[in-house]
Amino acid sequence: LEAPIFWWESPDGSRVLAYRIPHEYCAPKDDIGEHVEKAVATLPDSDEDYAVFYGVGNHGGGPTIANLEQIARLGLRPSSLRAFFDAAARNGSRPVVRGELQHHGPGCYTTHSGIKRWNRRAENLLQRAEKWCAIADSLGARPYPLEELTRAWKLVLFNQFHDTLAGTSIEPAYEDARDQLGEASSIAMSTFNAAAQSIARQIAIEQEDEMRPVVVFNPHAWELRTDVEVEYTWTREQGHHVVDDEGEQVPLQLTRPLTTMSGMRSRFVFPVVVPPLGYRTYRIRLGELVSNQHKLSATDASLENEHVRLALDPATGRIAALVHKASGADLAAPGARHAVVIDDPSDTWGHGVVAYDREDGEFECVAVRLLESGPVRGIVRVESRYGSSTLREDYVLAADAAHVDVRVALDWHEPLKLLKLRYPTSVETDRATFESPYGHIEREANGHEEPGQSWVDVSGGGRGLTVINDAKHGYDVRGGDIGISAVRSPVWAWHDPRELEVGGDFEYMDLGRQRFLVRLVPHGGDRREADVVRRAAELNQPPFALIETFHEGPLPQRRSFGSDDGDDVVLALVKGGEDGGYAVRAFETSGRAARARLEVLGTVVEADFGPHEIKTFVLRDGDVRETDLLEW
Repeated sequence: LEAPIFWWESPDGSRVLAYRIPHEYCAPKDDIGEHVEKAVATLPDSDEDYAVFYGVGNHGGGPTIANLEQIARLGLRPSSLRAFFDAAARNGSRPVVRGELQHHGPGCYTTHSGIKRWNRRAENLLQRAEKWCAIADSLGARPYPLEELTRAWKLVLFNQFHDTLAGTSIEPAYEDARDQLGEASSIAMSTFNAAAQSIARQIAIEQEDEMRPVVVFNPHAWELRTDVEVEYTWTREQGHHVVDDEGEQVPLQLTRPLTTMSGMRSRFVFPVVVPPLGYRTYRIRLGELVSNQHKLSATDASLENEHVRLALDPATGRIAALVHKASGADLAAPGARHAVVIDDPSDTWGHGVVAYDREDGEFECVAVRLLESGPVRGIVRVESRYGSSTLREDYVLAADAAHVDVRVALDWHEPLKLLKLRYPTSVETDRATFESPYGHIEREANGHEEPGQSWVDVSGGGRGLTVINDAKHGYDVRGGDIGISAVRSPVWAWHDPRELEVGGDFEYMDLGRQRFLVRLVPHGGDRREADVVRRAAELNQPPFALIETFHEGPLPQRRSFGSDDGDDVVLALVKGGEDGGYAVRAFETSGRAARARLEVLGTVVEADFGPHEIKTFVLRDGDVRETDLLEW
């Protein structure tokens, strides 16, 4: 960096005044003289005020009496970050830094699968809860639970501390993190359920013998087309069929129930089309009807609909073909490995690692078979083994889907190893795009380990592949080949230069079972053609199906409460405002200026968005006010 104080500029041109602290962020509890001297020695020789962090803890902690006495003897003064940055902002021009600042500890992007998944799940559950609690409040069905949701968010934020979320804390710390993120998720689910049920109770649903209504809620501000599953406890020998709110038949398919027992319990899967940020009522009726809408073909090793053709190699378990049928592009590269085991002798942080590329072997395919086939979807299962570990991947293609979902179940028992799930492609490129919070970033496709949110895309030559997941954050991309770091197993809280002695008594991380989802989105053109931001949101915030009953009410059987028109600007957040009203947040996804028209809870918001820009609005009594992320 050119200077320790600088402006960091985001892709949309907004800036944050930043400071790189000198020396290090840990200070002794007694004599801090050496700490201060080393810090001052690294700073420019100028009359500028600079900050030195002290106190017990990371990044400045609790000051001790000895600290304060020595600060006085050194002729320095205790201060605050507010005072420091206020002075720095007044003191002339500063250099501007754009792009990423550093990559430290790339192992942290993957270490401890549990905390990564708990955090992702809690964030998405809370966002879903905020939307539907705001809708319920606007209808007068249930007051917005601001205090409860605030407490939940504070629990999530507390566990995003750099060692906790990074997976580098001691093992007992994750019992606390699990419980706290579990509490946050429980609050999110209970407030959402209360909101959804308070709305569903107001839907007018007429009584009908041997019928069960199902209300499907869409948490997104665009029309949602997907499949939902319902565990059904009223199965009859006559069979069942599903119709929508207009009485039109909807394809229905039996799938494996969540119980293994005799009786009247079944599990149904059926496709839904739900309006933006809205709900729609479906009916499960008695009597089996034969569907003539067979849009899917399936064999023991292939699935195909009008959008996608997937073929799996029965010998290797690799993807042999992944065809985007509209463009004719086959994205597969079956000659390259898929489930790759990496030798990983690095510490918990992954210090010194640039790339995880020391390949030790590949999971060996032991079976490929057709698991499910019908009018709604097909599923092909691939089972593989490596050492003491097993991997099960269920490839799911819905009848109308333009993507393939992969349900991954891993039982991992390989200490000091890392598993890469690689998705090699036929794309020729030297760049890859990674999702970042409310945006994306392009990087070189050089095989380096990189952090990301839920998706990565490679595009080139009129074709591309986006890989989405619901639990992982570590990736590498080599040319057109995308790799997800699925799991790594170093010793708990192991920091170099400590070496592991032979025969030592150590506990290894992430051994055992875990599940997560991967979505493969082949496309023509680049990622914008596939609308991958919305596809990723749909995977991480799926619809919710609520079995209802009969009652009168003022609400229709289908309704929308908001929309972003499905263009480049995505409406991501609707919640109760900190000071009343409702807060709405949207962001531009394609890197080009856009005019957006957002409809939220009966209010229309029209605004111009620059490339990559994030905007927040507060809606109150029909008025719209643009504000910042803090709602100030």
